[in-house]
Amino acid sequence: MPPNPQTIPVSQTFGTATTSPPKLNLLRLEEDLSAAHLRLSRTYVEHLDWATCVAKYDRPHTLFYCDPPYWGTEGYGVDFGLEQYNRLAELAKSIKGKMLISVNDIAEMRTAFAGLSMETVDITYTVGGGRKGGAKRRELIIRNW
Repeated sequence: MPPNPQTIPVSQTFGTATTSPPKLNLLRLEEDLSAAHLRLSRTYVEHLDWATCVAKYDRPHTLFYCDPPYWGTEGYGVDFGLEQYNRLAELAKSIKGKMLISVNDIAEMRTAFAGLSMETVDITYTVGGGRKGGAKRRELIIRNW
């Protein structure tokens, strides 16, 4: 019997490591696939430009969570210049729905998103697993309401 979707444990991270065995357990594959099916059963996957996707689904009851690449970092493989952040800020100010955006807390982001509600949060990055305790950073949580 498939697990109840309300009781499926949710992990905060996904990654790989060379120091531990993979998390794939072939004896539980059917159960894992069933749980994934339940979690994704009402999900749509779009292959659209982010602004086109927002325009397509913008309704007063829609909540958009936007997590663009951190400005000034490398490794994403995505061209996302300052003009894209300015475009995102203008869109956040003009849509019918609600938008929540997370970006790195730097002067350029504060300028781009000026006029929107901003809160600063301290976060610890543990991606890669190499640093004990992770890297301490600050992030901006921006919203249009």
